[in-house]
Amino acid sequence: MMNIQDVKSISIKDYLQSQGISPSKEYSGYGMYRSPLRDERTPSFKVDYNRNLWHDFGSGEGGSIIDLVMKMLNYSSSQAMQYLSSSLSIHSRGGDHPFSFHRDSVSNKEKSNRIILTTIKSIEHSKLLEYLRSRKIDLEIAREHCREVHYQTGGRNYFAIGFANDAGGYEIRNPAFKGCIAPKDITCISQDYRKETCYLFEGFLDYLSLLTIQYKNNPEFPGSDWQDYIILNSATNLPKALYPLTDYERIHCFLDNDMAGRTVYRELEKEFGFRVRDASRHYGGYKDLNDYLCGKKQLKAQPVIPKSRGMKL
Repeated sequence: MMNIQDVKSISIKDYLQSQGISPSKEYSGYGMYRSPLRDERTPSFKVDYNRNLWHDFGSGEGGSIIDLVMKMLNYSSSQAMQYLSSSLSIHSRGGDHPFSFHRDSVSNKEKSNRIILTTIKSIEHSKLLEYLRSRKIDLEIAREHCREVHYQTGGRNYFAIGFANDAGGYEIRNPAFKGCIAPKDITCISQDYRKETCYLFEGFLDYLSLLTIQYKNNPEFPGSDWQDYIILNSATNLPKALYPLTDYERIHCFLDNDMAGRTVYRELEKEFGFRVRDASRHYGGYKDLNDYLCGKKQLKAQPVIPKSRGMKL
């Protein structure tokens, strides 16, 4: 295993590029990216190429490549070290590893921004099943609602868990990447007979988390068909959800306990008034519903202060 200084010297730019993440803009000595830690339209994630450090202006977090992998994969520092070391070892032996990163130069950078869907099938790969287990998601529930998608970007092949949206695109997740195969849209899930209640989520992992919790609490009658569901797939997709939400008497919001989640909730309150209910109180002290399912409490609640730079979700 490499020592900590060897690992920290691994290029953050190369690592992100290997995951299909390219800078939106590049300047002398640094690049600005759309954050790989959350969905956003305005690039607020800076990578300093000279110091090999990153800083997310949207969340105020930053650090070395170890810190980045810890955030992206929900790993401890030792797990991140082992992952980075083993990925390099596999790549150096010429192995085909979808999450390993390359050190070679990338030509034709414009093409590397495009993600091309190649295959859709039932979730089978052990790495994806391991990822779902790490997020405590019931595997049968995941297989029912998601697919294993294979895609190409930057001339390389990858695979991930795919969650379909209403426009025919896919939200994609694997242990090292969070993104979308265009077009981007919300996902509406309606029962055979339209319900008076809708549960609203920012991301599909929280949706799967609720279904898992319901099944664990009552496997005979989980109650997953007692209401409709809308998954935003990004807080910025809220305007697309306003029209389908107008038909519901009750809208329960399972949003993140952060600035983006609170902003979405306030907008919904303005639009629908008393019909909106804040379900995040059920997992207070946790960032989101999946963290609650995993038992990953926030160490300390910090007030979220809007950035003066104008960079926001």
